[in-house]
Amino acid sequence: MLVPFATFGKGLFAIRNWTPILDAHLGHNTPGPNGKGVDEMLALFLAALSGMFMALQGSLNTALAKVVGLLEGTFIVHVVGSVLSLGLLLVGLGMGSLGHAAKAPWYTYLGGILSVGIIYLVVAAISKVGVASATTAIILGQVFTAALVDHLGWFGLEPVPFSLWKGLGILLMAGGAWLLLSR
Repeated sequence: MLVPFATFGKGLFAIRNWTPILDAHLGHNTPGPNGKGVDEMLALFLAALSGMFMALQGSLNTALAKVVGLLEGTFIVHVVGSVLSLGLLLVGLGMGSLGHAAKAPWYTYLGGILSVGIIYLVVAAISKVGVASATTAIILGQVFTAALVDHLGWFGLEPVPFSLWKGLGILLMAGGAWLLLSR
């Protein structure tokens, strides 16, 4: 039986906390048929789960914006998220230290500004073209930008070279997006 909350006080979804539990059941990070180990597969599962949350979030935020207004809804969503984050920190689920916040490079704080823009733009798009079409465009934009960030190693991340296969994958994804978006 998998027990993801076994390390409750040290971070609810921290991959390093799940790994010993999964290793005990599935073998010591043994590569699967695709060559990926348990750590990588869990990370991909969590990423897919976050994608599902994003589609639900966009839908819920759009419903809220229809009632209170677009910018007002964006504000409310951030207040609710801030209250939840504070609660999670207060019960000890944080794994870092807010005392180190001043050590972070200035540009890392732009994520808060981008978050407001993301929620505002997602809600605006969903209200005009629907969840599936907006999400398709969002994913395509995310993958293209992620490949660029990976290749250039922006924000102190380890560079991951762009390859022919990645380019082909993006083109195939763009073709799929075109099929989904064409009426």
